Amino acid sequence: MKIVVLDGYTLNPGDLSWSPVEALGELTVYDRTPEPQIVERARGAQIVFTNKTPVGDAAMAQLPELRYIGVLATGYNIVDVTAARGRGIVVTNIPTYGTRSVGQMVFALLLEMCHHVQAHSDAVRSGRWTSSRDFCFWDYPLIELAGKTMGIIGFGRIGQQTADIARAFGMNVL
Repeated sequence: MKIVVLDGYTLNPGDLSWSPVEALGELTVYDRTPEPQIVERARGAQIVFTNKTPVGDAAMAQLPELRYIGVLATGYNIVDVTAARGRGIVVTNIPTYGTRSVGQMVFALLLEMCHHVQAHSDAVRSGRWTSSRDFCFWDYPLIELAGKTMGIIGFGRIGQQTADIARAFGMNVL
């Protein structure tokens, strides 16, 4: 079975192994695929994985062996699902892709806003803490999250994950 990953770099810039997928067949991974090269690269493949490279009806029409398109992201708007259905091609996505990491990033950014970690680190490295007259050294007030209220618009998987983290910090969630 021939398997092609059209744009593997965004999912795996080198920190993961493709070997579990490779065990399923002849695997070719492209970092990025410009739209005009989709058919050339996917020719003969039964399975195509994509992240942001669009797979439309025109490409599918030239890939008669194609049976499955896996979108390596939460959505599947980059695939013409109507055309795929008409050709008997199964299309799936990864609905939990990024759920935890996006929730985590929300709090990384929120904590940066509340504590200015990078600015504090830079100031400490430049010697400002050791030259401070006081034991504690801060350029910004510290903002505690406990008791604060977070409003979340959209309460799908990512919204729920973010709410769980907010509650762990003692926040109220709307």
